Amino acid sequence: MPEELEFSPPKLSTEPVRKFFFNDYVFYVLENVYEPAEDTFLLAKNLLLNKNDFILDMGTGCGILGILAAKKARSVVAVDINPYAVRCAKMNAKLNRVKRKMNILRGDLFQPIKEGEKFDVILFNSPYLPSESGEYETWIEKAWAGGLGGRELIDRFALEASRHLELHGRILLVQSTLSDVDKTMQTLEKAGLLARVIAEEKVAFETIVVIEAGFEKHKRSI
Repeated sequence: MPEELEFSPPKLSTEPVRKFFFNDYVFYVLENVYEPAEDTFLLAKNLLLNKNDFILDMGTGCGILGILAAKKARSVVAVDINPYAVRCAKMNAKLNRVKRKMNILRGDLFQPIKEGEKFDVILFNSPYLPSESGEYETWIEKAWAGGLGGRELIDRFALEASRHLELHGRILLVQSTLSDVDKTMQTLEKAGLLARVIAEEKVAFETIVVIEAGFEKHKRSI
């Protein structure tokens, strides 16, 4: 049974709140924050971690993946460029009693990460839907719009992530078949990583996939 919580969500009329549950956890989604959908839950269901893992949750949104990771791992750094998402993730971390295990930062991809800081697992539910210029002006649009071809953030992430990954570490990246999965695999390989698809789910007009990448084949005891 989930632990009884002493917590009151925001009640400002200018800040609508949506509430959802995942397993025994409860989350609130504030205005201007991406509401988790099939892509988030696919990654959540494939989130196998060790208790000593140091995790980076890139594009944390409401914080769901970082919070689930914090329940299993040693500690989590969560990053989002959206100031509303940072606030929301901090609220949900407190609500789910993992505040002390999370460091939630605002920034553009790896910009707020310390030089030389490396992680055992890096998570990223990337903005991957192909979009025209001008289609991603609001914070919500920035959460899903991947630019022409859907690869604007995916390519930046794939080229930078290896610098912050431990030699034994793993990247778990979510994207859609609409944004060219094969090209992502090739980009990760150019960065010196081995990549494979470990999960997929058909949703309407696309298939969502989880890509795992690392410097070596993973034979870790989970």
